[in-house]
Amino acid sequence: MRTERAGRMADEVVGAQVRAVRASRGTSLRSLARSIGVSPATLSQIENGRTGLSVQRLKQIADAMDVGVADILDAVIPDPDDVVPPVGPVGPVGLIEPPAVPLPSDSSWRVYEPLEFDPVLRAALEEFLHIGYHGATVREIATRAGLSVSGIYHYYTSKQHMLLRLLEYTMDDLLRRAEAARREGKDPVERFSFLVEHLALFHTHRADLGFVGAAEKRSFDPVNERKIAALRTEQSQMVYDEVDAAVRAGRFTADMAHERARAIVTMCTALPTWWRANGTYSPEQIAEQYVAFALDLMGHRRS
Repeated sequence: MRTERAGRMADEVVGAQVRAVRASRGTSLRSLARSIGVSPATLSQIENGRTGLSVQRLKQIADAMDVGVADILDAVIPDPDDVVPPVGPVGPVGLIEPPAVPLPSDSSWRVYEPLEFDPVLRAALEEFLHIGYHGATVREIATRAGLSVSGIYHYYTSKQHMLLRLLEYTMDDLLRRAEAARREGKDPVERFSFLVEHLALFHTHRADLGFVGAAEKRSFDPVNERKIAALRTEQSQMVYDEVDAAVRAGRFTADMAHERARAIVTMCTALPTWWRANGTYSPEQIAEQYVAFALDLMGHRRS
């Protein structure tokens, strides 16, 4: 009897997690049912824990919503009795959006203020750094944030949502600073130099975000992975465009210019794997060194 009761409880939990993920993605019950070839009534039975859910069926549901099975099993189930004070406008699926993180003005791309994440996002970042995305649990993140597990639902639907928000902030900050640095340059070589300086400064001052971004890029579901990858490509393309312009102007003379530029970008993005705030060099010293390395690697010819 106890085993049967435990099985029903497990079905109810997983069913509620399916429902939470479906709601967070704005997918209707009828649409998901059609995608997996069952009636809406059957899917409703699954979501309410009245029908057992096989591993195969769970995988089918995950594929239909373009998420991983782990994302469903990590989903936070809302507790209607757990009330959290509002912190922002209510989103399209009833979630309270976390406070916006301030981004730097165009004139301050070299200035890095301390990060001001909301408690949940700060806790998620610390947990991902401590044990990695796949090792982290929503319960431990909730403990770090000083909230109940169900309380986190009012902010984020799952670990995946937290990781996405962290990387969205990272890329917004990175690209905004890159655009400001590029506008400050007066010619292709100076713009290239400022972009390399920016990448080195970002990946030292924001080493924690850079490390999570590099280490967990394969932890995204396919949709989020493509979104973040496109933003990374946008940043790299800025560097490549200035390299092309400098080559056309005869200012960069090394062969295989694109391959060298790719190596320079990778050199900068790898900084979080070894640079430490209490180490030998400050972010500004690293940036100065890396600009010199990059210009030498491109065969820079002074005008």
